[in-house]
Amino acid sequence: MNEDKGTRYHRARRRLGVLEVAFVGAALVLVVLSGVPLAARGGVLGMAAALDLPDRWREPVGLLLFGIGLAVLLELVALPWYFLRSFVLERSYGLTSESFETWLRDHVKASLIVLLLGLAGVEVLFWIAREAASWWWAWATLGTFGLSVLIVALAPVLLLPLFYRVRPLEQLGLRERLLALAARAGRPALDVYEWKVGGRTRKANAALAGLGRTRRILLSDTLLERYSEEEIEVVLAHELSHHVHADVWRGLALEAAIAAVAWGTVQVAVWTIGPSLGLRDLADMAALPLMLLVGGTISLALQPLAHAQSRAAERRADDYALALTRRPDALISALRRLGQQNLAEEQPSRFVEVTFLTHPPVGERIAAVRRWRVRDGGIPERPGGADTRL
Repeated sequence: MNEDKGTRYHRARRRLGVLEVAFVGAALVLVVLSGVPLAARGGVLGMAAALDLPDRWREPVGLLLFGIGLAVLLELVALPWYFLRSFVLERSYGLTSESFETWLRDHVKASLIVLLLGLAGVEVLFWIAREAASWWWAWATLGTFGLSVLIVALAPVLLLPLFYRVRPLEQLGLRERLLALAARAGRPALDVYEWKVGGRTRKANAALAGLGRTRRILLSDTLLERYSEEEIEVVLAHELSHHVHADVWRGLALEAAIAAVAWGTVQVAVWTIGPSLGLRDLADMAALPLMLLVGGTISLALQPLAHAQSRAAERRADDYALALTRRPDALISALRRLGQQNLAEEQPSRFVEVTFLTHPPVGERIAAVRRWRVRDGGIPERPGGADTRL
């Protein structure tokens, strides 16, 4: 049955994800305890000196080389697990149509983008450590928040087009209907775009992307081609809720709070544990593996808070979509079809929901819509309406 297939699929994804994180974490522990960072620091500073650079440039260039080396190591550790999770597993469950060459090209592009942003961030973090060590955690948090805002703002106009075709929705009748819905939500300037994912995945998706003038609603071609206009309308209404309730900013604020805890813990760890590892101070590039290990562990431990916030936003968005469209049957149908198409895990354990899920289980969402239909919609429950099966 589909439920069993979805459960097996998501269990396998989680296991591969956990293994990826565990192996990367173990690699960082070994690096931190091995003394390799100290030797690497001397090596990259020697390379920078051999380039006959001015003294003020040797530390930043050495840090750049150090960061590249560490990134390559961690990529080699993570890549097998990521490949199994994002390509092999997706193909085995019939959820992707992309070739290995397309997968590899996209992964290389994504890795280069992450590397460039990461190296820039590392240079800024260590510059702050040299200039304002006492308040390093606060400035690091502010920098993390600023980078997150920049990425969210630029994603739909610069980053997403590197991987997918994105264009204004061309179905005029549907477009007018959706823009009228956005106007009813008080957001007439919010445009709707078609997101061409069909060449890579068979999953259907919708998203609110961007900030300010770059903000837009994205509807995948796999959604537009298979769903009725009523179903697409309630999906759009759901996404409009994230705009109306400023869910992107709420998420960024919580991420900043988590970053503050993580960077504060990193600063304490470098000050207390660092000397025993041969580290001089926060500005010592050899501290980078320890920073990643401690910061990543704290961020991972606090992710359930972000997941809880996301699930609350999704429940609120379902309620908003119902209030705006008053189409409970269309929302139930859309949720059921999305669950089937994307192999949703209908009834995960409470532990899985709290630890991993950013959306409430599909069965729970359908049950909530049916309760709304009786309570607020004035529509009698259909026989067997308590059934939430996909």
